Amino acid sequence: MQDPARFLRQLFDRAVLVADPMRSLAAVLPDRPQGRVLVIGAGKASARMAEAVEAAWGPCDGLVITRYGYARPCQGIKVVEAAHPVPDQAGVDATARMLDLLQGLTKRDFVLALISGGASALLCAPATDLTLADKQAVNAALLASGAPILAMNTVRKHLSRVKGGQLAAAAYPARMLALMISDVPGDDPAFIGSGPTVGDATTPADALAVLDRWAIPASPAVRRALDASGVVPPGDPRLSNVTNVIYAAPAQSLAAAADLARDACDLRLLGDRIEGEARDVAREQAALAISLAAGIAPGDRPILLLSGGELTVTRRGDGIGGPNAEFCLALALALEGHPQVHAIACDTDGVDGAAEVAGALIGPDTLKTPGAPQALARNDAHSYFARAGAQVVTGPTLTNVNDFRAVLILPPA
Repeated sequence: MQDPARFLRQLFDRAVLVADPMRSLAAVLPDRPQGRVLVIGAGKASARMAEAVEAAWGPCDGLVITRYGYARPCQGIKVVEAAHPVPDQAGVDATARMLDLLQGLTKRDFVLALISGGASALLCAPATDLTLADKQAVNAALLASGAPILAMNTVRKHLSRVKGGQLAAAAYPARMLALMISDVPGDDPAFIGSGPTVGDATTPADALAVLDRWAIPASPAVRRALDASGVVPPGDPRLSNVTNVIYAAPAQSLAAAADLARDACDLRLLGDRIEGEARDVAREQAALAISLAAGIAPGDRPILLLSGGELTVTRRGDGIGGPNAEFCLALALALEGHPQVHAIACDTDGVDGAAEVAGALIGPDTLKTPGAPQALARNDAHSYFARAGAQVVTGPTLTNVNDFRAVLILPPA
């Protein structure tokens, strides 16, 4: 193989491309219903999804909330940008406008909801007497704790007036179709964007247990909000007119990358729902790669390990990092410059952690840039890969099917 880094980047680009709403949404979009149609949505892909809807249906009324820099030109649907992963006032104001749009709907009206990863932060309507500052503090602490996404979203639901089925309940008795792009391991629609259109079976006690398990401070206001949680349970009549459809998911993107690689490599699919601490998963995959490399003879086909899911980082230092870059840095350290192994790890939304970087590439020469152990200790992987010239920077990809990892094991020279 002439250029392993180029090959790995092509695999990542293919994984992103197949999840682009402009390529994938039209196939699941019904004919435009008669009568009033309202389009709402939130997430890093929501503006692109709205653009795809109007390409098929023409101009529509509605509002979607996306991340700063992720807006798309729409004909009728209003696109509002707000902060992610920690919410801001723009998200609060836009969510209030969305709830206003849902007031007074009837069973003759139709609502199309477009939900993708990122909606948990972008849809922001603090419960009871919570302030935006309260929500920001809890969100920031959760993101730094190392808690998995399902645990984080459990808390977010019970501190909100729109998550956990409450957005759909606000539209009742209108008919609603929710189209979703999954970014959660296992593709449970109740946790995509914290499930604003899906009935929720978790309890305030579950949310409090998450805060206790990951040592997240719970102020009196947070505890009062949990006690007064308004999440909508499955089977609630207000959800009876809602249909939820996941039309794009990590498994499809991994399959597309596998199809591209199949002629060149022997494939090992490790799964699309891997969770855990990024550096721990990296050590496991490094051990597997070293073991497989020992069994390859000159002239054999390369082996490719593909995996997805959502890794986490427990913040220990003051660096600039994200789970994909931290995975790559920990992988490089565990491989110790192994001459046969190259890898890529990126977030398909183009944003790894809070940095405008998708992830990184590594190879046998990665550790020639000094300071790798110190960077890992400080959670400073993005800075390290910037010095190494090994960052993957895509800009907004306008979709989000979570992490993409590929480890390439070449035969010995």
